[in-house]
Amino acid sequence: MSHNSLVERRIRYVVAISLVLLIAFAVRLIDVQAVRAAGYANRADMELAKRSLIMAPRGAITDINGVEFARSVIAYRILADQAIIDYPNKLAELAAPILKMDAKELENQLTGTRRYVVISQSEKPAVWRKLEAAVDSYNAEVSKEKNGYAKRLAGFFAERIYVREYPEAELGAAVIGFINRAGAGAAGLEYSMNSTLSGINGEYTYANAGGTIIPGTQKITSEAIRGNTIRLTIDRDVQWVAQEAIRTAVKGSRALSGTVIVMDPKTGHILAHATYPSFTPGNTKGVDPYRWKNPSVQEVYEPGSTGKIITVASAIEEGKIAPETVLTVPYKLKRSNKVFSDHDPHPVQRLTVSGALAVSSNTASIKIGEMLSNDKLHSYLKKFGIGEKSESGLPGEESGKLLDVKDWSGTTAPTVAFGQGYSVTAMQATSVFATIANDGVRVTPTVVAGISDAAGRYTPANKQKSLRVVSAETAQKMRLMMESVVSPTGTAPTAAIPGYRVAGKTGTAQRVDDSCGCYRGYTASFIGFAPADKPEFVVSVTIQDPKGLHWGGYLGGPVFKKVMSFVLKDQHVPPTLPAVNNYALDEKELKAKIAAAEAVRKQQSRSGSNG
Repeated sequence: MSHNSLVERRIRYVVAISLVLLIAFAVRLIDVQAVRAAGYANRADMELAKRSLIMAPRGAITDINGVEFARSVIAYRILADQAIIDYPNKLAELAAPILKMDAKELENQLTGTRRYVVISQSEKPAVWRKLEAAVDSYNAEVSKEKNGYAKRLAGFFAERIYVREYPEAELGAAVIGFINRAGAGAAGLEYSMNSTLSGINGEYTYANAGGTIIPGTQKITSEAIRGNTIRLTIDRDVQWVAQEAIRTAVKGSRALSGTVIVMDPKTGHILAHATYPSFTPGNTKGVDPYRWKNPSVQEVYEPGSTGKIITVASAIEEGKIAPETVLTVPYKLKRSNKVFSDHDPHPVQRLTVSGALAVSSNTASIKIGEMLSNDKLHSYLKKFGIGEKSESGLPGEESGKLLDVKDWSGTTAPTVAFGQGYSVTAMQATSVFATIANDGVRVTPTVVAGISDAAGRYTPANKQKSLRVVSAETAQKMRLMMESVVSPTGTAPTAAIPGYRVAGKTGTAQRVDDSCGCYRGYTASFIGFAPADKPEFVVSVTIQDPKGLHWGGYLGGPVFKKVMSFVLKDQHVPPTLPAVNNYALDEKELKAKIAAAEAVRKQQSRSGSNG
């Protein structure tokens, strides 16, 4: 074979191999760019794309007029990428004053290879903008210098978050509660209505290159949805007056705690719910956890003389007594193995039921209670809500304690008759008086007026449950009787409000101390309503373990007067005329009243005959 033929043959081999390679390359190119292009693109996207949450704000908690007690506002979590920080000392020196941090400590946090370091958990937007501006300004200056680019600072970035603010601070804290560091409700309505308040987080994706976001690649895959807003029945102005009044009373009496509740007896709406001592939601570090509790529904106590309202109303409803039934009232009574007595020594008295209620006689209450069987008295206690949760919707609510009749001893019935031997919460006690104020119908209390969704659509809360406990006639008689309590001869003249008819009842009960299982200290209370002839509002005042003078009328009366006076004016309730025919308080007054009525009747009869 000639040399030329051999060369030609080799050339053909090279060409053939080249063609095969070109064809294979072309086939592969078509496969990659056409057949499998989408798959490779998706794989690349998956490798580069990152997902991140868009935090959803919690819904607000507002008063009845839209004043915010709790709200979520935008903040920024300041982060650092140590891998792209070339000059941690310089960056720390620049940022420390803005973040109010120690420069050396900040430098330590900026030094290393970690891609995600939390520098500050939460900063206001203004702080983040100031930090950005400071870094940008520095970089702009060094860029003008020779080799300035090498000195440029980088490494900070931010995540948008939401933080919870409580603009009214301590006002209504026991009701509102607070959230934990994870953003979930930890106390109060923030806890019990957490699912309602919580929003739904959104999500976005972005292309990731070397740990940073490639500009323009962000894409929202699902929008964040704001949580629902809860509108309370509470009126911020009434709440403020109640809070100040109970704070003054508790501090002045050196008491353990105090509570004021303002309630509309017809709807069950709570206009104010004030406790002292309190706390500031969102700033609970170092605060005694006892303060986080809501004493109006979580702390139980024996009501004392405010419980006599149930005994008297039950006996009137059963037709056993009337407001002017005369009772023989001794200072002491022995029942079973125990002697019961009134607060102050007195000779045997002939008081009407109204008079006995006005002076808060224990022995008279025992006699009235004995007109009912134990089963009947127990049934009325249950109907008034004793031993059952008030269904207010507030978390941690206690039901109180009421023994079954089968467990009553020989002294239980007389003790129960004057308001001890069973326990209630302040909310339950308020509900008892609201029942009398509402013509004998008990309406469950509530602090929630309604809910607005993320679009602002408002839905009122369902109407509260109601139960007929006593007749309207019995309730009306009770209200007129209870007016004598705030008269000059009653136990709470300090609760009287000029221009308005006021009815109520004092309570001074021995306080159970759980640490010893014994009675130690007192619970002082006053609960009343106004106007007495057509009640618009109920105000209850409860003061736990006051030191020194501990009478319900002395401590609770002035608080009631201050709060109720404001509520009546704030709600534009007109003054009322005095009662036309008050009940007689004792036998002598009753006889004089009967004699006067007889004289008027005879005079009218003679006038008719002469006519």
